[in-house]
Amino acid sequence: MPETVPKILPASDRRRTPSMEGGGETTAVAVDPPDSNASEFEWKVCLTSVASAGALSVLPGTDRTISVIEGNGLNIAVEGKPPVVLTPRSEPFAFPADAPATVSLVEGPVVVLNVMSRRQHWRHRVERRHLEGQHHLDAPGGVTILLSLGNLRVDAGHHAVELRRQDAILVEELVLLTTDIPVEAYLIRFTRV
Repeated sequence: MPETVPKILPASDRRRTPSMEGGGETTAVAVDPPDSNASEFEWKVCLTSVASAGALSVLPGTDRTISVIEGNGLNIAVEGKPPVVLTPRSEPFAFPADAPATVSLVEGPVVVLNVMSRRQHWRHRVERRHLEGQHHLDAPGGVTILLSLGNLRVDAGHHAVELRRQDAILVEELVLLTTDIPVEAYLIRFTRV
């Protein structure tokens, strides 16, 4: 069985589009099916810049997790839940995307990691990871994506790749992550229902 070469999802290849909520831009990290629009995707990972307050898009049948990765913070109010302040130090915030929600800025624009999945077919989980030294990471099934916020080496078998800030990798087998300095990363796992 041939070895799998790690599949990088480089930040430099992402196309910027206006965000659905307005006031910012979105870049898709990965989406299934590829090139699907907001009403067609099964799951989606994107980075969105938020430059102004407003309502989030209501997406029926969808679960959403957002994480602030740059900026001073974001206030989010989801119908039926107490308001929350998210900063780059906060854990990922999960909520149903079919519930009305509004956001406002703490101070200045932010960039958020936005992960969505159609709950009829997929579940997702987002974990914030602090990496330093060496760590093994496996893909237990479904889809596993790692988004790095710094320089990170990924070894899979006899192949090695280097991730830079906001690069991601699709993990399809056991990999070794190596970094000489502390790096923040987000581990995203999608599993079929």
